[in-house]
Amino acid sequence: MTEKKPVEVRNLDDRYGSAVLEWSRAEEALALVPSPAYTQFLGTSRPDGTPHAAGIGAQWLAGEIYFTSGPAARKARDLAANPKCTISARLPGIDLVLEGTACRVTDRRTLERVAAGYQAGGWPARVEGEAFTAPFNAPSAGPPPWYVYRFDFHTVYGVATEEPFGATRWRF
Repeated sequence: MTEKKPVEVRNLDDRYGSAVLEWSRAEEALALVPSPAYTQFLGTSRPDGTPHAAGIGAQWLAGEIYFTSGPAARKARDLAANPKCTISARLPGIDLVLEGTACRVTDRRTLERVAAGYQAGGWPARVEGEAFTAPFNAPSAGPPPWYVYRFDFHTVYGVATEEPFGATRWRF
């Protein structure tokens, strides 16, 4: 997979004289996860339209974002009914909100790559069938197996929390 590049960039903070934030700044921050130091939140919608948010341990891998969920978890059930979702994260120097869709990943090659990324971050995930298993996970994850999802984002909002400040929207 090749990394995504923005096709449209909009400065959301030009009234204060801030420059457009570079997409590379967001990419570098996303590359720091998975780490227990940085929590991301997945926003989904229940079938009745009620919003739901849950902390996830997402990882950035070759321009894609991956996360896991137990099949009985609210987020997995929401995504089965409606794949549209958001991921928001407070990362070093930048807050991000990503909009897109999530789909379940079942091919062994991708699962192995994603498991290796989690292992490097300290979670001993391993592929079993079309999902992950491990000796532990977050208490809210429920028992294994855990499904793996790829998040395909189309719009990202970034607000710098350190110099140089600014706010930018990237569309892909």
